Amino acid sequence: LDQVLGQSIKGTIFEKLGTNMLSLFVVFGLLYWVGMARLVRGQVLQIKSNEYVMAAKAMGASTTRIIMKHILPNCISVIFISTALQIPSAIFTESFLSFIGLGVQAPMPSLGSLANAAREGLQSYPYKLVFPAIMICIIVLSFNLLGDGLRDAFDPKLRR
Repeated sequence: LDQVLGQSIKGTIFEKLGTNMLSLFVVFGLLYWVGMARLVRGQVLQIKSNEYVMAAKAMGASTTRIIMKHILPNCISVIFISTALQIPSAIFTESFLSFIGLGVQAPMPSLGSLANAAREGLQSYPYKLVFPAIMICIIVLSFNLLGDGLRDAFDPKLRR
């Protein structure tokens, strides 16, 4: 249900804003900020209850200083990891929208547009559809591996 509603919302917003790169960024920003905000909020609430933050408050540090020196540096890893893991979803969504004709239009290159163009000559030239699909898979897999690597690098429990 979430996927169906998400796709219908994307289609509706694209119909209102048009299919250019700016509308693509607006739609992805509106759709992907919720998960990131939830993760960052949870991290901030956890960090806020740590002893060093309470000690900084007791010593009279300003809220801005506590945020900049203690909370934000400890949230950066969550932001990097979440972003690296959301990029594959955004790439796949953009490719899908371009494939069905709702993504970026002709002057802008897109793997989904290439796949859509190859669909017309699928009987004669099936390899034209295979190459964009393989590239989408490689890009998505590489960002997933990057996200996993960042998670492993930033996780203090895995350090020995």
